[in-house]
Amino acid sequence: MQLVTSVALLSALLVRHTGVAEDTAFVTAAPHAGSATSDAYPPDGTTVDSVLFPPEAEVGFPGPTPTGVQPAAIQTAASYPYNRGPTNQFPLVAPQPHGKAETEEQFDMTKYWGNLSPWYSLSSADYGLPDANPLAPQGCSVTQVHLLYRHGARYPTSGAAPAQFADKIANATKDGLQVGGDLAFLADWTYKLGAELLTPFGRSQEFLLGIQHRQLYGHLLNNFTETGTIPVFRTESQDRMVKTAENFAAGFFGVPEYLDEVNIEILVEAPGVNNSGAPYYVCTNADVEDLGYIGSTMASTFVNDAFNVTLERLNSQVSGLTFTPTDAIAMLQLCSYETNALGYSAFCGLFSEEDFVNYEYYFDLSFYYNNGPGSPVAAAQGMGYLQEFVARFTGEYPEGWSAMNMTYDNSSTYFPLNQSIYADATHEVVVLDTLMAFNLTALFNGPPLDATKNQHENSFVASKIVPFATHFTAQVLECPAYQPTKQIRFLVNDAVVPVADSYAGCEANEHGLCAFDTVVSVLQDRIAEIDFDWDCFGNYTAEAGVDYNGRAPPKGTGGTSSSS
Repeated sequence: MQLVTSVALLSALLVRHTGVAEDTAFVTAAPHAGSATSDAYPPDGTTVDSVLFPPEAEVGFPGPTPTGVQPAAIQTAASYPYNRGPTNQFPLVAPQPHGKAETEEQFDMTKYWGNLSPWYSLSSADYGLPDANPLAPQGCSVTQVHLLYRHGARYPTSGAAPAQFADKIANATKDGLQVGGDLAFLADWTYKLGAELLTPFGRSQEFLLGIQHRQLYGHLLNNFTETGTIPVFRTESQDRMVKTAENFAAGFFGVPEYLDEVNIEILVEAPGVNNSGAPYYVCTNADVEDLGYIGSTMASTFVNDAFNVTLERLNSQVSGLTFTPTDAIAMLQLCSYETNALGYSAFCGLFSEEDFVNYEYYFDLSFYYNNGPGSPVAAAQGMGYLQEFVARFTGEYPEGWSAMNMTYDNSSTYFPLNQSIYADATHEVVVLDTLMAFNLTALFNGPPLDATKNQHENSFVASKIVPFATHFTAQVLECPAYQPTKQIRFLVNDAVVPVADSYAGCEANEHGLCAFDTVVSVLQDRIAEIDFDWDCFGNYTAEAGVDYNGRAPPKGTGGTSSSS
Protein backbone atom coordinates (compact mmCIF):
# COMPACT_ATOMS: atom_id res chain seq x y z
CA MET A 1 0.00 0.00 0.00
CA GLN A 2 1.30 3.42 -0.91
CA LEU A 3 1.46 5.76 2.06
CA VAL A 4 2.78 9.26 2.57
CA THR A 5 4.93 10.30 5.51
CA SER A 6 2.79 12.04 8.09
CA VAL A 7 3.26 14.83 10.60
CA ALA A 8 0.92 16.08 13.31
CA LEU A 9 0.64 19.40 15.06
CA LEU A 10 0.08 18.40 18.66
CA SER A 11 0.46 21.60 20.67
CA ALA A 12 -3.29 21.73 21.13
CA LEU A 13 -3.28 18.14 22.36
CA LEU A 14 -0.60 18.61 24.98
CA VAL A 15 -1.67 22.12 25.99
CA ARG A 16 -5.46 22.26 26.23
CA HIS A 17 -7.03 24.93 24.17
CA THR A 18 -6.24 27.27 26.77
CA GLY A 19 -33.52 48.72 -2.62
CA VAL A 20 -32.41 48.92 -6.26
CA ALA A 21 -33.64 51.90 -8.35
CA GLU A 22 -35.97 51.09 -11.25
CA ASP A 23 -34.61 54.05 -13.24
CA THR A 24 -32.82 52.70 -16.31
CA ALA A 25 -30.53 55.68 -16.60
CA PHE A 26 -26.87 54.73 -16.38
CA VAL A 27 -24.71 55.86 -13.46
CA THR A 28 -20.96 56.17 -13.86
CA ALA A 29 -19.21 53.81 -11.48
CA ALA A 30 -16.79 55.26 -8.96
CA PRO A 31 -13.26 53.92 -8.58
CA HIS A 32 -13.12 50.79 -6.45
CA ALA A 33 -10.59 51.61 -3.77
CA GLY A 34 -9.55 49.83 -0.62
CA SER A 35 -9.19 46.17 0.22
CA ALA A 36 -11.03 43.52 2.17
CA THR A 37 -8.40 43.63 4.92
CA SER A 38 -8.08 47.40 5.35
CA ASP A 39 -10.34 47.40 8.43
CA ALA A 40 -8.82 44.35 10.09
CA TYR A 41 -9.64 43.87 13.75
CA PRO A 42 -8.04 43.97 16.27
CA PRO A 43 -5.43 46.66 15.52
CA ASP A 44 -1.85 45.44 15.32
CA GLY A 45 -0.04 45.31 18.65
CA THR A 46 -3.11 45.28 20.86
CA THR A 47 -3.31 42.82 23.74
CA VAL A 48 -5.70 42.05 26.55
CA ASP A 49 -4.86 43.96 29.76
CA SER A 50 -5.25 41.24 32.39
CA VAL A 51 -4.28 43.69 35.16
CA LEU A 52 -6.97 46.28 34.51
CA PHE A 53 -9.38 43.59 33.34
CA PRO A 54 -8.65 40.51 35.48
CA PRO A 55 -10.16 37.13 34.58
CA GLU A 56 -13.19 35.68 36.32
CA ALA A 57 -11.08 33.53 38.67
CA GLU A 58 -9.36 36.64 40.08
CA VAL A 59 -12.48 38.80 40.33
CA GLY A 60 -14.29 36.16 42.38
CA PHE A 61 -17.81 36.62 43.82
CA PRO A 62 -19.34 34.02 41.52
CA GLY A 63 -22.58 33.71 43.47
CA PRO A 64 -24.29 30.32 43.90
CA THR A 65 -22.95 27.74 41.43
CA PRO A 66 -24.81 24.43 41.87
CA THR A 67 -24.95 22.33 38.70
CA GLY A 68 -27.83 20.21 37.48
CA VAL A 69 -27.84 16.82 35.78
CA GLN A 70 -26.56 16.56 32.23
CA PRO A 71 -29.22 17.11 29.55
CA ALA A 72 -30.32 14.09 27.53
CA ALA A 73 -32.89 15.59 25.20
CA ILE A 74 -32.16 12.95 22.54
CA GLN A 75 -34.14 10.50 24.68
CA THR A 76 -36.20 12.66 27.05
CA ALA A 77 -37.77 15.27 24.76
CA ALA A 78 -41.34 14.90 23.57
CA SER A 79 -40.48 16.44 20.21
CA TYR A 80 -37.31 17.30 18.33
CA PRO A 81 -36.20 20.98 17.95
CA TYR A 82 -35.72 20.98 14.20
CA ASN A 83 -33.73 23.76 12.55
CA ARG A 84 -36.02 24.63 9.67
CA GLY A 85 -33.92 27.51 8.39
CA PRO A 86 -36.38 30.39 7.94
CA THR A 87 -35.85 32.80 5.08
CA ASN A 88 -34.23 35.33 7.40
CA GLN A 89 -31.72 33.44 9.52
CA PHE A 90 -30.76 36.06 12.04
CA PRO A 91 -28.44 37.87 11.65
CA LEU A 92 -28.65 37.25 7.90
CA VAL A 93 -31.03 39.13 5.61
CA ALA A 94 -32.09 37.31 2.46
CA PRO A 95 -34.20 39.41 0.06
CA GLN A 96 -36.68 37.87 -2.31
CA PRO A 97 -35.59 36.98 -5.86
CA HIS A 98 -36.05 39.36 -8.77
CA GLY A 99 -39.69 39.60 -9.79
CA LYS A 100 -41.03 38.20 -6.50
CA ALA A 101 -43.68 40.43 -4.96
CA GLU A 102 -43.73 41.01 -1.21
CA THR A 103 -47.31 39.71 -1.09
CA GLU A 104 -46.40 36.37 -2.66
CA GLU A 105 -45.38 33.27 -0.74
CA GLN A 106 -41.82 33.78 0.41
CA PHE A 107 -39.03 31.88 -1.32
CA ASP A 108 -36.16 30.75 0.91
CA MET A 109 -33.22 31.28 -1.41
CA THR A 110 -30.75 30.21 1.29
CA LYS A 111 -31.84 26.62 0.64
CA TYR A 112 -30.61 26.90 -2.97
CA TRP A 113 -27.01 27.90 -2.36
CA GLY A 114 -25.47 24.42 -2.53
CA ASN A 115 -22.47 24.10 -0.23
CA LEU A 116 -22.80 27.82 0.62
CA SER A 117 -26.21 27.31 2.27
CA PRO A 118 -26.56 27.43 6.05
CA TRP A 119 -27.50 23.97 7.32
CA TYR A 120 -31.10 23.20 8.21
CA SER A 121 -32.90 20.11 9.47
CA LEU A 122 -33.83 17.58 6.82
CA SER A 123 -36.86 15.32 6.90
CA SER A 124 -36.34 11.58 7.29
CA ALA A 125 -39.33 11.20 4.99
CA ASP A 126 -37.20 12.52 2.13
CA TYR A 127 -35.15 9.32 2.35
CA GLY A 128 -37.96 6.83 2.91
CA LEU A 129 -38.48 6.91 6.71
CA PRO A 130 -41.58 9.06 7.34
CA ASP A 131 -41.95 7.87 10.94
CA ALA A 132 -38.31 8.36 12.01
CA ASN A 133 -36.81 11.31 13.86
CA PRO A 134 -33.50 11.98 15.65
CA LEU A 135 -34.89 11.26 19.12
CA ALA A 136 -34.12 7.84 20.58
CA PRO A 137 -36.95 5.43 19.67
CA GLN A 138 -39.29 4.47 22.51
CA GLY A 139 -37.51 2.15 24.93
CA CYS A 140 -34.03 2.81 23.47
CA SER A 141 -31.21 4.83 25.00
CA VAL A 142 -28.27 6.42 23.19
CA THR A 143 -25.00 5.11 24.63
CA GLN A 144 -22.50 6.59 22.16
CA VAL A 145 -22.48 9.28 19.46
CA HIS A 146 -20.05 9.89 16.61
CA LEU A 147 -20.16 13.31 14.92
CA LEU A 148 -18.40 14.35 11.70
CA TYR A 149 -19.16 17.97 10.95
CA ARG A 150 -18.16 20.72 8.54
CA HIS A 151 -16.87 24.18 9.40
CA GLY A 152 -19.34 27.04 9.43
CA ALA A 153 -19.81 29.82 6.90
CA ARG A 154 -16.51 31.22 5.63
CA TYR A 155 -15.11 33.78 3.24
CA PRO A 156 -14.40 32.67 -0.36
CA THR A 157 -11.31 30.74 -1.32
CA SER A 158 -8.44 33.08 -2.17
CA GLY A 159 -8.65 34.26 -5.77
CA ALA A 160 -11.96 32.48 -6.45
CA ALA A 161 -14.81 33.66 -8.70
CA PRO A 162 -16.12 36.47 -6.45
CA ALA A 163 -12.70 38.16 -6.27
CA GLN A 164 -12.20 37.70 -10.02
CA PHE A 165 -15.56 39.33 -10.66
CA ALA A 166 -14.59 42.24 -8.41
CA ASP A 167 -11.41 42.71 -10.47
CA LYS A 168 -13.47 42.71 -13.64
CA ILE A 169 -15.72 45.44 -12.27
CA ALA A 170 -12.74 47.46 -11.01
CA ASN A 171 -10.99 47.29 -14.40
CA ALA A 172 -14.17 48.24 -16.26
CA THR A 173 -14.69 51.16 -13.86
CA LYS A 174 -11.34 52.59 -14.87
CA ASP A 175 -12.56 52.57 -18.49
CA GLY A 176 -15.85 54.35 -17.75
CA LEU A 177 -18.22 51.59 -16.65
CA GLN A 178 -21.85 52.74 -16.53
CA VAL A 179 -24.63 50.89 -14.72
CA GLY A 180 -28.33 51.42 -14.19
CA GLY A 181 -31.58 49.73 -13.20
CA ASP A 182 -31.03 46.65 -11.08
CA LEU A 183 -27.28 47.19 -11.31
CA ALA A 184 -27.20 50.78 -10.03
CA PHE A 185 -25.63 49.64 -6.73
CA LEU A 186 -22.48 48.61 -8.64
CA ALA A 187 -21.65 52.30 -9.13
CA ASP A 188 -20.18 52.43 -5.62
CA TRP A 189 -19.90 48.75 -4.75
CA THR A 190 -16.56 47.51 -3.42
CA TYR A 191 -15.35 44.04 -2.64
CA LYS A 192 -15.38 43.64 1.14
CA LEU A 193 -14.80 39.94 1.68
CA GLY A 194 -11.80 38.29 3.27
CA ALA A 195 -10.57 34.84 2.32
CA GLU A 196 -10.76 31.35 3.83
CA LEU A 197 -11.58 32.36 7.44
CA LEU A 198 -14.83 31.78 9.31
CA THR A 199 -17.31 34.65 9.19
CA PRO A 200 -19.02 35.83 12.39
CA PHE A 201 -22.13 33.90 11.31
CA GLY A 202 -19.95 30.83 10.70
CA ARG A 203 -18.61 31.05 14.23
CA SER A 204 -22.16 31.26 15.58
CA GLN A 205 -23.19 28.18 13.59
CA GLU A 206 -20.54 26.05 15.26
CA PHE A 207 -21.19 27.51 18.70
CA LEU A 208 -24.89 26.72 18.36
CA LEU A 209 -24.09 23.27 16.98
CA GLY A 210 -22.07 22.65 20.13
CA ILE A 211 -24.97 23.82 22.31
CA GLN A 212 -27.37 21.60 20.39
CA HIS A 213 -25.22 18.54 20.91
CA ARG A 214 -24.75 19.29 24.62
CA GLN A 215 -28.53 19.49 24.98
CA LEU A 216 -29.02 16.24 23.09
CA TYR A 217 -26.09 14.16 24.32
CA GLY A 218 -24.88 15.80 27.52
CA HIS A 219 -25.66 12.64 29.51
CA LEU A 220 -22.84 10.86 27.70
CA LEU A 221 -20.33 13.02 29.58
CA ASN A 222 -21.09 10.88 32.62
CA ASN A 223 -18.89 8.20 31.06
CA PHE A 224 -15.90 10.53 31.21
CA THR A 225 -16.71 11.43 34.81
CA GLU A 226 -16.66 7.73 35.71
CA THR A 227 -13.32 7.09 33.98
CA GLY A 228 -11.66 10.32 35.09
CA THR A 229 -10.78 11.32 31.52
CA ILE A 230 -11.71 14.10 29.12
CA PRO A 231 -12.59 13.65 25.43
CA VAL A 232 -10.35 14.19 22.42
CA PHE A 233 -12.02 16.19 19.62
CA ARG A 234 -10.18 16.52 16.31
CA THR A 235 -9.78 19.11 13.57
CA GLU A 236 -7.31 20.28 10.92
CA SER A 237 -4.69 23.02 11.07
CA GLN A 238 -6.32 25.57 8.75
CA ASP A 239 -7.39 28.61 10.76
CA ARG A 240 -11.08 28.15 10.02
CA MET A 241 -10.86 24.50 11.08
CA VAL A 242 -9.21 25.31 14.41
CA LYS A 243 -11.77 28.05 15.06
CA THR A 244 -14.56 25.65 14.09
CA ALA A 245 -13.50 23.10 16.69
CA GLU A 246 -12.99 25.80 19.33
CA ASN A 247 -16.41 27.35 18.75
CA PHE A 248 -18.09 23.95 18.79
CA ALA A 249 -16.27 23.08 22.02
CA ALA A 250 -17.18 26.45 23.53
CA GLY A 251 -20.84 25.80 22.77
CA PHE A 252 -20.65 22.25 24.06
CA PHE A 253 -18.68 22.85 27.26
CA GLY A 254 -19.06 26.60 27.82
CA VAL A 255 -16.58 29.47 28.07
CA PRO A 256 -13.96 29.22 29.48
CA GLU A 257 -14.69 25.65 30.61
CA TYR A 258 -13.80 24.14 27.26
CA LEU A 259 -10.19 25.21 27.82
CA ASP A 260 -9.92 22.56 30.54
CA GLU A 261 -12.60 20.04 29.57
CA VAL A 262 -11.57 18.82 26.12
CA ASN A 263 -8.35 18.05 24.26
CA ILE A 264 -8.50 19.45 20.72
CA GLU A 265 -6.19 17.52 18.44
CA ILE A 266 -5.00 19.57 15.46
CA LEU A 267 -3.76 17.52 12.51
CA VAL A 268 -1.69 19.24 9.84
CA GLU A 269 -3.55 19.89 6.59
CA ALA A 270 -0.94 20.27 3.86
CA PRO A 271 0.19 18.56 0.66
CA GLY A 272 1.88 15.23 1.31
CA VAL A 273 0.58 14.89 4.87
CA ASN A 274 -1.52 11.89 5.87
CA ASN A 275 -4.77 13.12 7.39
CA SER A 276 -8.20 11.50 7.21
CA GLY A 277 -9.71 14.97 7.59
CA ALA A 278 -8.02 16.14 4.37
CA PRO A 279 -7.42 12.95 2.33
CA TYR A 280 -7.22 14.73 -1.02
CA TYR A 281 -3.62 15.63 -0.22
CA VAL A 282 -2.55 11.97 -0.39
CA CYS A 283 -4.90 10.78 -3.15
CA THR A 284 -3.05 11.68 -6.36
CA ASN A 285 -5.95 10.99 -8.71
CA ALA A 286 -8.06 13.55 -6.87
CA ASP A 287 -5.95 16.20 -8.64
CA VAL A 288 -6.42 14.67 -12.11
CA GLU A 289 -9.02 16.76 -13.94
CA ASP A 290 -10.75 13.84 -15.67
CA LEU A 291 -10.97 11.88 -12.41
CA GLY A 292 -11.22 14.31 -9.50
CA TYR A 293 -13.04 17.20 -11.21
CA ILE A 294 -15.65 15.50 -13.38
CA GLY A 295 -18.36 17.46 -11.61
CA SER A 296 -16.69 20.82 -12.19
CA THR A 297 -16.67 20.15 -15.92
CA MET A 298 -20.30 19.01 -16.00
CA ALA A 299 -21.42 21.99 -13.91
CA SER A 300 -19.66 24.39 -16.29
CA THR A 301 -21.48 22.76 -19.21
CA PHE A 302 -24.85 23.18 -17.50
CA VAL A 303 -24.20 26.87 -16.72
CA ASN A 304 -23.69 27.83 -20.36
CA ASP A 305 -27.44 28.08 -21.01
CA ALA A 306 -28.90 28.26 -17.50
CA PHE A 307 -29.06 32.04 -17.02
CA ASN A 308 -29.71 33.39 -20.53
CA VAL A 309 -32.85 35.38 -19.67
CA THR A 310 -31.28 37.06 -16.65
CA LEU A 311 -28.01 37.79 -18.45
CA GLU A 312 -29.91 39.46 -21.28
CA ARG A 313 -31.68 41.70 -18.74
CA LEU A 314 -28.50 42.58 -16.85
CA ASN A 315 -26.47 43.25 -19.99
CA SER A 316 -29.12 45.74 -21.09
CA GLN A 317 -28.41 47.71 -17.91
CA VAL A 318 -24.65 48.02 -18.23
CA SER A 319 -22.26 49.74 -20.58
CA GLY A 320 -18.54 48.98 -20.65
CA LEU A 321 -18.57 45.21 -20.18
CA THR A 322 -20.61 42.10 -20.98
CA PHE A 323 -21.70 39.64 -18.33
CA THR A 324 -21.08 35.95 -19.12
CA PRO A 325 -22.43 32.71 -17.60
CA THR A 326 -19.29 32.62 -15.46
CA ASP A 327 -20.15 36.10 -14.18
CA ALA A 328 -23.66 34.91 -13.32
CA ILE A 329 -22.22 32.21 -11.05
CA ALA A 330 -19.80 34.73 -9.54
CA MET A 331 -22.62 37.16 -8.74
CA LEU A 332 -24.75 34.38 -7.28
CA GLN A 333 -21.79 33.36 -5.14
CA LEU A 334 -21.42 36.98 -4.05
CA CYS A 335 -25.07 36.84 -3.00
CA SER A 336 -24.26 33.80 -0.84
CA TYR A 337 -20.89 34.91 0.51
CA GLU A 338 -21.85 38.53 1.20
CA THR A 339 -25.00 37.45 3.00
CA ASN A 340 -23.09 34.94 5.13
CA ALA A 341 -20.29 37.43 5.84
CA LEU A 342 -21.94 40.86 5.90
CA GLY A 343 -25.55 39.97 6.63
CA TYR A 344 -26.97 41.24 3.32
CA SER A 345 -26.13 41.30 -0.38
CA ALA A 346 -27.64 43.41 -3.17
CA PHE A 347 -26.59 40.71 -5.64
CA CYS A 348 -29.37 38.41 -4.40
CA GLY A 349 -32.10 40.60 -5.86
CA LEU A 350 -30.62 40.39 -9.36
CA PHE A 351 -31.71 36.80 -9.89
CA SER A 352 -35.06 35.08 -10.29
CA GLU A 353 -36.41 32.11 -8.39
CA GLU A 354 -35.61 29.93 -11.42
CA ASP A 355 -32.04 31.23 -11.34
CA PHE A 356 -31.60 30.07 -7.75
CA VAL A 357 -32.99 26.65 -8.61
CA ASN A 358 -30.42 26.42 -11.41
CA TYR A 359 -27.73 27.72 -9.09
CA GLU A 360 -28.47 24.83 -6.74
CA TYR A 361 -28.28 22.33 -9.58
CA TYR A 362 -24.91 23.74 -10.57
CA PHE A 363 -23.66 22.68 -7.15
CA ASP A 364 -25.53 19.37 -7.33
CA LEU A 365 -23.64 18.43 -10.48
CA SER A 366 -20.33 19.57 -9.07
CA PHE A 367 -20.55 17.59 -5.84
CA TYR A 368 -22.29 14.52 -7.25
CA TYR A 369 -19.46 13.94 -9.72
CA ASN A 370 -16.52 15.41 -7.76
CA ASN A 371 -17.16 13.70 -4.42
CA GLY A 372 -20.31 11.63 -4.80
CA PRO A 373 -21.42 8.53 -6.74
CA GLY A 374 -20.08 9.91 -10.03
CA SER A 375 -16.56 10.24 -8.64
CA PRO A 376 -14.06 7.37 -8.97
CA VAL A 377 -12.03 8.60 -5.98
CA ALA A 378 -14.72 9.62 -3.45
CA ALA A 379 -14.99 6.36 -1.48
CA ALA A 380 -11.20 5.99 -1.31
CA GLN A 381 -10.92 9.49 0.15
CA GLY A 382 -13.59 8.73 2.74
CA MET A 383 -12.02 5.38 3.60
CA GLY A 384 -9.67 6.82 6.24
CA TYR A 385 -12.50 8.07 8.43
CA LEU A 386 -14.41 4.81 7.83
CA GLN A 387 -11.41 2.84 9.09
CA GLU A 388 -11.21 5.07 12.17
CA PHE A 389 -14.92 4.64 12.76
CA VAL A 390 -14.72 0.83 12.63
CA ALA A 391 -11.59 0.84 14.82
CA ARG A 392 -13.56 2.61 17.53
CA PHE A 393 -16.07 -0.25 17.42
CA THR A 394 -13.70 -3.20 17.23
CA GLY A 395 -11.14 -1.77 19.65
CA GLU A 396 -8.35 -2.71 17.27
CA TYR A 397 -6.21 -0.45 15.11
CA PRO A 398 -6.12 -1.72 11.52
CA GLU A 399 -2.77 -2.94 10.23
CA GLY A 400 -3.08 -0.98 7.00
CA TRP A 401 -4.38 2.57 7.01
CA SER A 402 -5.42 4.39 3.89
CA ALA A 403 -5.25 8.13 4.57
CA MET A 404 -4.36 7.91 8.22
CA ASN A 405 -1.85 9.61 10.43
CA MET A 406 -0.39 6.38 11.84
CA THR A 407 2.24 8.09 13.96
CA TYR A 408 -0.36 9.56 16.29
CA ASP A 409 -3.64 7.82 15.51
CA ASN A 410 -2.28 4.41 16.44
CA SER A 411 -2.25 5.53 20.08
CA SER A 412 -4.86 5.55 22.83
CA THR A 413 -3.64 9.00 23.89
CA TYR A 414 -4.28 10.69 20.56
CA PHE A 415 -6.89 8.32 19.15
CA PRO A 416 -8.90 6.83 22.03
CA LEU A 417 -11.15 3.92 21.15
CA ASN A 418 -13.50 4.02 24.13
CA GLN A 419 -15.07 7.50 24.14
CA SER A 420 -18.82 7.90 24.48
CA ILE A 421 -18.69 11.14 22.43
CA TYR A 422 -16.62 11.77 19.30
CA ALA A 423 -16.58 15.04 17.36
CA ASP A 424 -14.38 15.47 14.28
CA ALA A 425 -14.36 18.70 12.24
CA THR A 426 -13.59 18.58 8.53
CA HIS A 427 -14.58 19.98 5.11
CA GLU A 428 -17.77 19.37 3.14
CA VAL A 429 -15.99 17.33 0.46
CA VAL A 430 -14.68 14.98 3.15
CA VAL A 431 -18.15 14.60 4.68
CA LEU A 432 -19.46 13.66 1.23
CA ASP A 433 -16.51 11.34 0.56
CA THR A 434 -17.25 9.68 3.90
CA LEU A 435 -20.92 9.18 3.06
CA MET A 436 -19.76 7.44 -0.11
CA ALA A 437 -17.31 5.27 1.83
CA PHE A 438 -20.17 4.30 4.17
CA ASN A 439 -22.24 3.42 1.08
CA LEU A 440 -25.34 5.30 2.27
CA THR A 441 -27.05 5.02 -1.10
CA ALA A 442 -30.42 6.39 0.08
CA LEU A 443 -28.85 9.87 -0.08
CA PHE A 444 -28.20 9.42 -3.82
CA ASN A 445 -31.25 7.44 -4.84
CA GLY A 446 -32.00 7.69 -8.56
CA PRO A 447 -30.23 7.81 -11.93
CA PRO A 448 -27.00 9.80 -12.40
CA LEU A 449 -27.53 13.55 -12.68
CA ASP A 450 -27.98 14.94 -16.19
CA ALA A 451 -25.66 17.77 -17.22
CA THR A 452 -28.22 19.28 -19.61
CA LYS A 453 -31.10 19.80 -17.16
CA ASN A 454 -32.36 18.80 -13.73
CA GLN A 455 -34.59 15.77 -14.21
CA HIS A 456 -35.58 15.78 -10.51
CA GLU A 457 -35.14 12.01 -10.36
CA ASN A 458 -32.30 11.77 -7.82
CA SER A 459 -32.59 12.40 -4.07
CA PHE A 460 -29.19 14.13 -3.92
CA VAL A 461 -29.27 17.88 -3.28
CA ALA A 462 -26.01 19.63 -2.37
CA SER A 463 -27.58 22.23 -0.06
CA LYS A 464 -29.06 19.39 2.01
CA ILE A 465 -25.94 17.24 2.29
CA VAL A 466 -22.92 19.62 2.17
CA PRO A 467 -24.08 23.04 3.51
CA PHE A 468 -22.11 25.09 6.01
CA ALA A 469 -22.00 23.24 9.37
CA THR A 470 -23.40 20.04 7.85
CA HIS A 471 -23.08 17.06 10.18
CA PHE A 472 -23.10 13.29 9.84
CA THR A 473 -24.05 11.48 13.03
CA ALA A 474 -23.93 7.85 14.12
CA GLN A 475 -25.97 6.92 17.18
CA VAL A 476 -25.22 3.71 19.07
CA LEU A 477 -28.25 2.65 21.09
CA GLU A 478 -29.28 0.07 23.63
CA CYS A 479 -32.79 -1.19 22.82
CA PRO A 480 -34.05 -3.94 25.18
CA ALA A 481 -37.01 -4.68 22.90
CA TYR A 482 -34.70 -5.65 20.03
CA GLN A 483 -32.58 -8.75 19.54
CA PRO A 484 -29.72 -8.11 19.61
CA THR A 485 -30.23 -5.16 21.93
CA LYS A 486 -27.25 -3.15 20.64
CA GLN A 487 -28.34 -1.14 17.59
CA ILE A 488 -26.95 1.65 15.44
CA ARG A 489 -28.29 4.18 12.95
CA PHE A 490 -27.07 7.12 10.87
CA LEU A 491 -28.33 10.69 10.52
CA VAL A 492 -27.47 13.56 8.18
CA ASN A 493 -28.61 16.99 9.37
CA ASP A 494 -31.31 15.40 11.54
CA ALA A 495 -32.65 13.07 8.84
CA VAL A 496 -32.41 9.37 9.68
CA VAL A 497 -30.87 7.53 6.73
CA PRO A 498 -32.15 4.00 5.97
CA VAL A 499 -29.56 1.29 5.33
CA ALA A 500 -31.72 -1.77 4.55
CA ASP A 501 -31.23 -1.48 0.79
CA SER A 502 -27.44 -1.12 0.92
CA TYR A 503 -26.40 -3.06 4.06
CA ALA A 504 -26.77 -6.83 3.73
CA GLY A 505 -28.43 -8.28 6.81
CA CYS A 506 -30.16 -5.04 7.83
CA GLU A 507 -33.93 -5.39 7.67
CA ALA A 508 -36.25 -2.48 6.96
CA ASN A 509 -36.92 -0.60 10.19
CA GLU A 510 -39.15 2.42 10.68
CA HIS A 511 -36.52 4.05 12.91
CA GLY A 512 -33.54 3.27 10.64
CA LEU A 513 -32.04 0.88 13.20
CA CYS A 514 -29.83 -2.08 12.41
CA ALA A 515 -27.96 -4.53 14.65
CA PHE A 516 -24.59 -3.10 15.71
CA ASP A 517 -22.56 -6.20 14.82
CA THR A 518 -24.23 -6.45 11.42
CA VAL A 519 -23.33 -2.85 10.55
CA VAL A 520 -19.75 -3.32 11.70
CA SER A 521 -19.45 -6.42 9.49
CA VAL A 522 -20.93 -4.56 6.51
CA LEU A 523 -18.52 -1.66 6.97
CA GLN A 524 -15.55 -4.03 7.28
CA ASP A 525 -16.59 -5.56 3.96
CA ARG A 526 -16.87 -2.09 2.45
CA ILE A 527 -13.32 -1.30 3.57
CA ALA A 528 -12.11 -4.52 1.96
CA GLU A 529 -13.79 -3.75 -1.38
CA ILE A 530 -12.41 -0.21 -1.68
CA ASP A 531 -9.03 -0.46 -3.39
CA PHE A 532 -7.35 2.66 -2.04
CA ASP A 533 -4.13 2.17 -4.04
CA TRP A 534 -5.95 1.63 -7.34
CA ASP A 535 -8.53 4.37 -6.88
CA CYS A 536 -6.02 7.00 -5.75
CA PHE A 537 -2.88 6.02 -7.69
CA GLY A 538 -4.02 3.72 -10.53
CA ASN A 539 -3.85 4.56 -14.23
CA TYR A 540 -7.44 4.41 -15.45
CA THR A 541 -10.06 6.55 -17.15
CA ALA A 542 -13.56 7.51 -16.03
CA GLU A 543 -16.57 8.86 -17.87
CA ALA A 544 -18.86 11.72 -17.00
CA GLY A 545 -22.46 10.82 -16.27
CA VAL A 546 -21.78 7.43 -14.68
CA ASP A 547 -22.67 6.25 -11.17
CA TYR A 548 -19.44 4.65 -9.95
CA ASN A 549 -20.63 4.27 -6.34
CA GLY A 550 -17.67 6.51 -5.53
CA ARG A 551 -15.14 3.91 -6.67
CA ALA A 552 -12.78 3.64 -9.64
CA PRO A 553 -13.70 1.35 -12.52
CA PRO A 554 -12.31 -2.14 -11.85
CA LYS A 555 -8.95 -2.91 -13.37
CA GLY A 556 -9.25 -3.69 -17.05
CA THR A 557 -12.59 -1.92 -17.56
CA GLY A 558 -11.34 1.62 -18.17
CA GLY A 559 -14.19 4.08 -17.82
CA THR A 560 -17.11 1.84 -18.72
CA SER A 561 -17.89 0.53 -15.24
CA SER A 562 -21.49 0.71 -14.10
CA SER A 563 -22.51 1.22 -10.52
CA SER A 564 -22.10 -1.62 -8.08
